[in-house]
Amino acid sequence: RAPRCAPRVHAQRTMVSQLVKHERIETTVAKAKEVRRKADQMVQLGKDGTLDAARRASAFVRGDDVVHKLFTELAYRYKDRAGGYTRLLRTRIRIGDAAPMAYIEFVDRENELREAKPATPPPPQRVPLDPWAKSRASQQWAGPKVTMNPKSEGL
Repeated sequence: RAPRCAPRVHAQRTMVSQLVKHERIETTVAKAKEVRRKADQMVQLGKDGTLDAARRASAFVRGDDVVHKLFTELAYRYKDRAGGYTRLLRTRIRIGDAAPMAYIEFVDRENELREAKPATPPPPQRVPLDPWAKSRASQQWAGPKVTMNPKSEGL
């Protein structure tokens, strides 16, 4: 471990716990990107619903009320969602140090800052291209094909 790793982990634990409790927090963009990864992992543990998952979640987040919310409310809300439980919305530049700030919030909740996008349909299937076929572009740039007749050269 790096010498300064422990304070970063403690800050992540606190921010993930506050995100689960309040469902929206404002922080810097860099911290929000790290919190998003861990929050999605915690929601996935809540969806698993096993005793091992509960112990792993309670070892990371702070507070029994947060663990209870993960395994009841959030697990039920995201039972049909495969991932992407949080969203990051950039808001402003902080005055003191010009750090870019952002809201991180759970999707599909009341009082959202922005509605969740519907699931995108899969793209249509395309016919695979024949690698041996000549393209029109190569014929256009190559110019007319010139063939040399060996009989006309006189050799």
